[in-house]
Amino acid sequence: MNLNNIIAAAAFSSIVAAQSFAASLSAEDYCSPKLAAPKGVKDMHPLKDGESFSAVSDDGRSIDVYSYKTGEKISTLFSLDGVKGDIKISDFEGYELSANEKKILIWNNSKKIYRNSFTADYYVYDTFRSTLARISEGGSQRCATISHDGRMVAYVRDNNVFISNIDYKTDKAITSDGKVNSIIYGAPDWAYEEEFGMLNSLRWSSDDNTLAFIRFDESEVPVYSFDEYGYYTKEDVLGPMYPDSFRYKYPLAGYPNSKVEVRAYNVDNGTTKTMGLDTDGKYVPAIDFAGNGSDLMVMVVNRNQNELQLFRVNPGSTVAHPVITETSDAWLSPDAYQMVRYYQSSFVIASERSGYRHLYEYDYSGNKLRQLTSGNWNVTDYYGFDSKNGTHFIQTTSKGAINRNVASVDSKGNVRLLNDMEGTESASFSSNFNYFLRSYSSAVTPPQYTICTRSGKLVKEMQMNREYASRYAAAPKMEFLKVANAEGEEMNAYMIKPAGFDASNKYPLLMYQYNGPDSQLVLNAWRMDGTYYLAAEGFVVCAVDGRGTGNRSRQWANVVYKQLGKYETADQLAGAAYFSSLPFVDASRTACFGWSYGGYMTLMELSDPSCRFKAGVSMAPVTDWRFYDSVYTERYMQTPQQNERGYKLASAIERSGYLRGRLLIMSGTSDDNVHFYNTLRYTSKLNAEGQIFDMMAYSGFEHSLRMGNAREQLYKKVVDFLKTQLTK
Repeated sequence: MNLNNIIAAAAFSSIVAAQSFAASLSAEDYCSPKLAAPKGVKDMHPLKDGESFSAVSDDGRSIDVYSYKTGEKISTLFSLDGVKGDIKISDFEGYELSANEKKILIWNNSKKIYRNSFTADYYVYDTFRSTLARISEGGSQRCATISHDGRMVAYVRDNNVFISNIDYKTDKAITSDGKVNSIIYGAPDWAYEEEFGMLNSLRWSSDDNTLAFIRFDESEVPVYSFDEYGYYTKEDVLGPMYPDSFRYKYPLAGYPNSKVEVRAYNVDNGTTKTMGLDTDGKYVPAIDFAGNGSDLMVMVVNRNQNELQLFRVNPGSTVAHPVITETSDAWLSPDAYQMVRYYQSSFVIASERSGYRHLYEYDYSGNKLRQLTSGNWNVTDYYGFDSKNGTHFIQTTSKGAINRNVASVDSKGNVRLLNDMEGTESASFSSNFNYFLRSYSSAVTPPQYTICTRSGKLVKEMQMNREYASRYAAAPKMEFLKVANAEGEEMNAYMIKPAGFDASNKYPLLMYQYNGPDSQLVLNAWRMDGTYYLAAEGFVVCAVDGRGTGNRSRQWANVVYKQLGKYETADQLAGAAYFSSLPFVDASRTACFGWSYGGYMTLMELSDPSCRFKAGVSMAPVTDWRFYDSVYTERYMQTPQQNERGYKLASAIERSGYLRGRLLIMSGTSDDNVHFYNTLRYTSKLNAEGQIFDMMAYSGFEHSLRMGNAREQLYKKVVDFLKTQLTK
């Protein structure tokens, strides 16, 4: 062993004492999504009386009602043990109340489709009779949506829309040509779910006589397929002798998207009409009914996603009236235009036209009534309007991009923080805005749930996670700081020092990153995940939010437009240079690690001429943006046909020959989001170039690796790889 190896080995052995501080915590404690998750208030819903809310009991067997005034349980809405009649169930996974709160939509036996979508068995519970009714006997359902009066449920099965009438026990298909990988009604295609957050396009009018929905024609979208190898289980050691093949429609950048139409079904006369909208080559990321309950509000976004049109449509006549249009020199963020509330005579919508995300009020003719908020900060959530007191309630970054505060906005635009503190605060208000359930956490404080008055005064502690906080008291802690990039601009950053940190020691540095457009990694909120495990294992873990990231100014984000990877790479390397200069960091033992967009960043950094990393870990990376989906990629890059040079310069594959440092690249073979193909194409080129690297595949696992013990195993592998490479 040479001198460098002896020094490195000694440095790692000196960290053993630091690790002993967190010895009571295992890899599972840090990495398991279940073990590392604090307790919360489960499935909380404000009730229409304004004085109470519902939530699922701790044992998951009932839906109980709690008083905002006292925080105490006052009654039970539903109990598995209290169901009468012939139909009974042993468990339930979620619920939705009808608007009149007389019926409850309940589901169980869910089966995952993509990241957030699923099929399930749905039931309607009658709160007066304490009985359950099945939605359908024809098979599992998707996107079930209960009518306001609770008498009907619309749902999707086999890509068609059905309406189940609970009173008359009818189950009727209202579309008939739905077909897998061709036509979808009501439910979104893969791209809409993943990139617009759409889970369900079924919308009832307030009188329940009209059901609006979107028709997706994905027949021209190319089919993407991959082998389904499955993952090991004790019950089926060998698995299938022949792997299955998963086939679905996935539009790559520059390829055809689904063609969409907005339709409306009239329950009384059984007719369906197509709304008079020009959606050719465009997206419809959201539909909803206006405050009058009868007009349909439809958002239409062009393919480049730099123009938004909002229409008011009469479902009967199908005539569409343009209300507002917004354009951008770069992209329009769904985080802004999907922040919208429709009221009786006006609506509130967010816009970033001022350079920051703020709220604007319009009437339904498109006249701007007022700008509700302003300033060099962003509105990050809109909770609604208290018409009695003329007050809007929002979540803001007014105390800095890394913090979130709940605030009120009066009729003159004055903003008042309900709790003037640093950290991350969110709210779920009562229907009359007299109370709210407050969620608060910070980098050093696990989530706390309390009931507060509208002014922020504490009423009742609901869940403070004190036992959980005690359990993680010895875990490493996150610190925040500012780091300059090469242009001298300040980047928000964090550092997690090893438990038992000793400034006289020299520690290896690990830069953790994401840095995708409009994303944010550096946030003053509680998290307990593998990055803390890495710190507990002796690494100084650091991160910076470079140019392109969100919740700062649009100028900060838009600089990456049409040239992904350029400024993000420069800023990540600038952050690494700063942290490497710290006296307790060993600049000869530095590495980077990222997942998804962060995995792409790892590859871009390791192939940059100024890279000084000795090793890097890339998990589920996009290796060329021509391999990723159209909605996300084109939002920031336009199409490959429009921006050929930009795609070439942004490609990790194109620069693989410059790779320096040892690479560990990993991916799930059943990743429907960032396909395993990305990893295979990249490593195939490395093979052709004669480069040495490490690779790991997770058979049958998807993008986030949340099944079984995969995350725990992944982070153990990262630690093993980095300790091996950084001691050489």
